[in-house]
This record gives sequence, structure tokens and C-alpha cells, in this order.
Amino acid sequence: MTIRHRITLLVVLMFVALSAIGGYAVYQTRGSAAEVRKVTEGVVPSALASADLVSQVKDVQLATMTLVYAPDANTVAQAQDELKKKKASLQQALALQATEAASHAQQGLVAQAKDSLENYFAAIAETAKMKADGKNELAQAYLFANVAQYRDELEGIVETLRVEKNREKDDAITSLNATLATTTTAIASVTGIAIILLTSIGALLYRQITRPLSSMQAMMSEIASSQDFTRRVPVGRLDEIGRSIVAFNGMIEKIQESSAQLKRKTADIQAMLQNMQQGILTVVDGAKIHAEYSAYLEDIFETKDIAGRALMDLVFSDTDLGADALSQIDAATHACLGEDCINFAFNQHLLVGEIAKRMPDGRVKMLDLSWSAITDEDDTIVRLMLCVRDVTELRKLAAEASEQRRRLDMIGEILAVSEEKFHHFIESSAGFVSENERIIRKHSEADHAAIAELFRNMHTIKGNARTYNLQHLTNVVHETERSYHELRQPDADRSWDQEHLMRELTRVREAIESYATINEQSLGRKGKGQANDAGNTGRYVMVDRDDLQQTLDLLERTNAADLHELQSLCDALRRMLRSLGSQSVRDALSGVLDSLPSLASELGKPAPTVRIDDNGYRLRGQAGGTLSNVFVHLLRNSIDHGIETADARSAQHKAPVGTIDIEVGVDGGALQITLSDDGRGLALDRIRGIARERGWIGSEDGLSDEAIADFIFRPGFSTAETVTEVSGRGVGMDAVRDFLRRENGSIELRFTDDRQGAPFRQFQTIVYLPDSVAVDTLGVQARAASGINGDSEASGERQLDAVTG
Repeated sequence: MTIRHRITLLVVLMFVALSAIGGYAVYQTRGSAAEVRKVTEGVVPSALASADLVSQVKDVQLATMTLVYAPDANTVAQAQDELKKKKASLQQALALQATEAASHAQQGLVAQAKDSLENYFAAIAETAKMKADGKNELAQAYLFANVAQYRDELEGIVETLRVEKNREKDDAITSLNATLATTTTAIASVTGIAIILLTSIGALLYRQITRPLSSMQAMMSEIASSQDFTRRVPVGRLDEIGRSIVAFNGMIEKIQESSAQLKRKTADIQAMLQNMQQGILTVVDGAKIHAEYSAYLEDIFETKDIAGRALMDLVFSDTDLGADALSQIDAATHACLGEDCINFAFNQHLLVGEIAKRMPDGRVKMLDLSWSAITDEDDTIVRLMLCVRDVTELRKLAAEASEQRRRLDMIGEILAVSEEKFHHFIESSAGFVSENERIIRKHSEADHAAIAELFRNMHTIKGNARTYNLQHLTNVVHETERSYHELRQPDADRSWDQEHLMRELTRVREAIESYATINEQSLGRKGKGQANDAGNTGRYVMVDRDDLQQTLDLLERTNAADLHELQSLCDALRRMLRSLGSQSVRDALSGVLDSLPSLASELGKPAPTVRIDDNGYRLRGQAGGTLSNVFVHLLRNSIDHGIETADARSAQHKAPVGTIDIEVGVDGGALQITLSDDGRGLALDRIRGIARERGWIGSEDGLSDEAIADFIFRPGFSTAETVTEVSGRGVGMDAVRDFLRRENGSIELRFTDDRQGAPFRQFQTIVYLPDSVAVDTLGVQARAASGINGDSEASGERQLDAVTG
């Protein structure tokens, strides 16, 4: 039986005289019941919904953090779907709050929350776009700056709405308490008036209505004041009051669940921030570090003393930055804080992006720094955000990968060179390095001749390395050559430092040994004498199979009874045996010839045609290596200084492609190799001007063209207008003369025209070596019979053309 039924039954049993009093009591009771329904079914659920808004905003924050720090595209898509659902849910909840707004203040708060919600999700969308574009660090910065600003704004509005709803709830409960108190007073009054007649009825009403309502009022007040949502109001029976208590308990249970969920989500966000594998800090006024920073920052800097420390002390102390760079960073941070955001754009280039920081135990960490400006609504910089990443292992892996790439490049360079040529290059380069070491150790003070010889040797190593396209070695040798070049200058700031010169030479030696080691260990190409047994070294020579077959055919065809044929057979065998272990001039110069196309390309010229007429002469012993070292310089000089560009040649009615002729012969007990080209000739005017500039001749001295031409053999002489990788450092012909002198040879220039005193004159370069290095594969009689005498005019039909490139 409900309260209303009980009261009706009692009223029917009452005397007519008490009907008015009873009616008044019933009216008061109904009013109390209506007020209870208003609180439990209207105000309380609305307050609960406003509290749920806060939880939903936290859900959006958690989904946004998941989006920004998502490791893959699937997680990003899931986070975006979750955000869409959360936005729709928030819009629906705000729409419900708008319909249940009990005051203009609540309506205004709901309107502000809708606007703030749109701004919040617009900022989230911008952050998602940055994430999609791969701008992770900018998205993180935007998350902590703009998105956080709109989130805080929305949370503030929703929190204010929740407070307003709770205040409405508290007011409703207070009003309910007041109504209940009024009802109680009315009933007590009726009971007092009808004390005699209604003593039992009053007691019944008090037990059935007043006491439960008072108990409910007291417990509701205690729960509301203590915020202890684990407590519940006990339900005695399921009448109007009982159902109100059940509704109130349900509300408390939902509030408890929402509070627990809110705490859990807040803890998740904090855990994500604290466990993020990236250091994040903000710099405030005075270039101090704000107290709030990511926990991983302590792992990076290996200290907990972070909050309040100076930026320059924590981040930039014990780094590889110089005093000037540190001063610029300090000035830039102070120039940005509290100023317009444009200051950050002007000074951002001064804020370094990577540092090497030394830890207390001596370890060095490579730290990547990413700077962002946090501004207020007036675009004033209130903080600088610095994201710090420990990239030590990444840099180490990158260095290892770079070393592997360099090693693979070196292997490719070595494989592009024949085994024999590579071995010869390594041996000759090691010899030049040893010679330079001897010179450096011999001289404790600077000596012009010694420096010139150091430079010549190193320049030759570089030329040979460039010939075989050994790029890594070329770069190392180039640095050492430049150091020697600085020592050669009259006003050189550098002094003769044996230790420094030896360190530079050691780098060159190590680079050469690195190539040799890769060639031997990685490619299995042993050096000379290593592939054979020690006892067999030098005992065997390589013989071409075709040559053997031709000799066998000659033996089979020879008539032993014919003296003339026997003589021819002896001559043929003699020529074959002489040629064993020798090499042709073309083979000796093949490495240099192969490099001419790339050299010509560097100079903007087409590759020249090289014609070699060896007249049947081959080279034995180390002569091939000597010629290679000599012609490295001669052929480069011919392309660089002699042969013109294609346009210039066409303007002079010449073929666009230049021609270089090399002819071999023996005359006067010496092997002669003559080099000539169809270029513009020797620049005598330029040589004469340089000689006067350097004080070698006076302005009135009238030297012959031959005497002027001889100046090109002086150390340090060059006619190049600018210094390049090819020429211009004043080395070449002096190195050539020095190489030939070591082999008891010589070199001279011979003019081939009669234009005495002309600015340019055609000439030949003639290289002389002892005739002992020459092998005559034709023989004197065969040469005489064929009309070949070593003269270039008589040997034109036997020229071997080779078009390089």
C-alpha cells in the first residue's frame, strides 16, 4: 500500500470536522512527493549527465594522444574513428543539456561549450593533418600548445556547467528539504490539533513518512557534503520514498563509476606522458626550465635535478659547442621569450638541432633538439618547447652503414681495375709514401727542394688514383697535397712540423693499405709473388697461347735443309723470347688512357683520339710503371693546356675532337717516346709573363723560345688560370723530369714549326729512357726490309689507333 493510499484510508475514517485539516496534510504530502520526483527524476539525472560530459572530454583527450603517438596507420585510423564517435556523443549530450537548462547561465554555458567543442575538434583535425604529413614533432608540439588550449577551455566550460548543475541539484535538495520540513511541520500541527483523535494516525504517519524522509534527507546531505560516493541510502520499502531512494542510489552509483573512470583515464594520460620515450621540456622567463616535463628527460640527462635549472646549464653544458655558439643560443632564447612570435622565426637558425653531450662518466650522447614556440592569443611567446631525443645509437648505426657503403664503393673501384695494374699502383704508391717519409724524417726544418719533392710524389699518387677512379684515396691524398701546397707558398702561415706531416702521411698510407687489404682479403687477389710458392717466385712468365701456336706453326713449316729459312726461324724465336715478360706501350699506358674521357668531361671537352705507333718496340722491367707515372702528367697537360674546346677548334676550322700522337723508337742508344697533339701549342707568351712576374728573367731579357720553354720544368710552375682538381698547383713537368732522372732518363721539348717569337708554337715532348728497357719484336733485318727505321713518317702505315671514350 502506498503512502497516498494509507493517507486516503485514514482520511475516510476521520471525522468530517477534520477533513479540511486532513486535506491540507494530503496536499502538503503530494507537494513533497512532487518535489522528490523533481529532484530524483529531473535535477539529479541532469547533474549526472553534466558530470558525464567531463568524462567524455577526457575520452577525447586520450584518443587525441593515441592519434599523435600512434606507431602505425591502423592505430591512427582507429583513433580518428573513435574521435568522430566522441564528437557525436558530446554534441548529443550538449543538445540534451540545452533542453534541460534551468537558467540563462546554464544556457550560456551550453552555447559556449558547443563553440569550444568545434574549436577543439578543429585543432585536433589540424594536428591529425600534421601527423598524416609526417610532421610528427610539429604535431606533438601542436598537441601540447593549441589542442591543449582548446581542451582546457572546453574542460573549464564543462566543469563550470557541472558545478552549476550540482549547485542546482544542491538547491533542489535544499528546497526539497525545506518542503519536507514544511510538510513535517504541517503534519505535526495537524497531529497537535487532533492529538486525541489522531495520536495513532500521527504515529503511523511519522513512522511511514516523516522518519524515512528525515533519514533520506540526512544521508543525502552527508553524501553530498562528504563526496563519498561509495555510501548508499538504505531502502526500507518500495513506495514513493523508497523509489526516490533507489533513484538516488542509482545516481550515486553512476557518479561513482564516472569518477573511477575519470581517474583511470587521467592516470592513463599521465602514464603515457611519463613513459613517452622522448624528453620534453618548456623554457620560461629567465631561460629556466618549467617544473612540468616528461619523465624520460631524466633518463636522457641522467639527473632528477631539472625543474628550475637554467637551460644553458642542463642542456648545453659539457657539449661540443664553442663559446660563440653557446652565446648565440643563450641570446636567442632570451630574445624570443615574452616577444612577438616573429622573433622565433628570426632566431630559430641560432638554436642548434644536434649536440654531442659528455656525461659525467665520460660517455658522449648525441642529442637531437627540436624547438617550438608556444604563444598566447596575442602571438606573444610565453614558452619555448624543446623536444630532446637520444640519437646516439642511430648515429652509430648510420656511421656503420656509411662505412659499409664506403667499403662497397672501394670494392667496386678495385674491381674496375685489372689485378696487375692495381698491384702495380699499390706498389708505386707505397714507394712514393716511403720516399716522402724518408724526406720528412731527414729534414728537421723546411727545405724548398724537399717540399717540392714531397708535393711531386703526392701529386703523382693522386693522379694515378684519379686515373683508376679510386675516389676515397684521391680525396685523402688531395688533402695532404693541399697541405704541401700551403708549405710551398712564400708567405705560408704554416711551419715545418714533422709530427703533423707524419700524421698526414700516415693517413695516406692507411688509405692505400685499406685498398690493398680489401683487394687481398675481400677479393682474394694476392699481390705479386704471393700467389706463387716462395721458391717459384720469378721463375715463370706468362706467354700468349697464340704466340706459341704461331711459333709451332713456323717450326713445322721450316725446311731444315734451307739455311735461309733456318735463319728466319732463329730470328722469330729470338724475338719471341725477347718479348717474354715485356709489355706493349699501350698496355703500360692503358690506365691513363682509360681515364682520359672522364678528365676531358671535367674540362668540358670531347675525349681526344689517341694514336700509338710503337714500331714493334715493347717495354721490359719497371719501364711500364715509369711511363705510366710520366704520361699521367703529359696526357693531362695535353688535354688541359693544349687541346682546345670543341667550339674553339671549330672556330679555327679544326675537327671538334683533338688528336694525340705517341710514337716509339730507338735512336742514339736510347728509347724515345714522342708525344704531340694538334692543339694550340705551347703558350710561350704566358710562360714568359710568369717568368717575369717571379723574377726569373728581366723585362728586357731576350731569351730564345727554347730557353723560355725550359721554364715549365721549374718546380711550382703552372700556366693554369685557376686551381682545379686537374691542374693549377704548379706540379707536373718537374715531376716528370724527376721520375725520368731516377730511371736514368730525360725529357725535352722540340718545336715543330718555324714561328720564332710567336705566342703559341707547335711542339713535341720527347721522353728518353735507356735502350735496355726496350724490346725490339720486329728485329733489325725485318725492320730494314719493311722500311721501318723509327722515323714517324715511315711508320704511318703501322699506327695503332685508339679512340678513348
